[in-house]
Amino acid sequence: MALGILVGLLRGGRAVPKSGIGALTSKRGPRNFYKGKGCKSTGRHTSKGAYVLMEEKLPKYVVPDLTNCKLKPYVAHDTPTKLEVVSEKAAT
Repeated sequence: MALGILVGLLRGGRAVPKSGIGALTSKRGPRNFYKGKGCKSTGRHTSKGAYVLMEEKLPKYVVPDLTNCKLKPYVAHDTPTKLEVVSEKAAT
């Protein structure tokens, strides 16, 4: 197999296709390859196999006070799709 690649390179061929090798997945990677989902860990594993959550690693969400907000958190499916543009200058 290596001889075929070497002969192809000597004749001006490419070792890797122009489109690239493709996405690296757990099927294409080494035996212990785990790609994950890109999220950070929230704790650590102990020597006995347990998982301990660490307070400093937990995400902290900053939510503003919405007590006097006129917007509602839910929009019903039967709401009409009428668009109305209201500017601050026209309202005063």
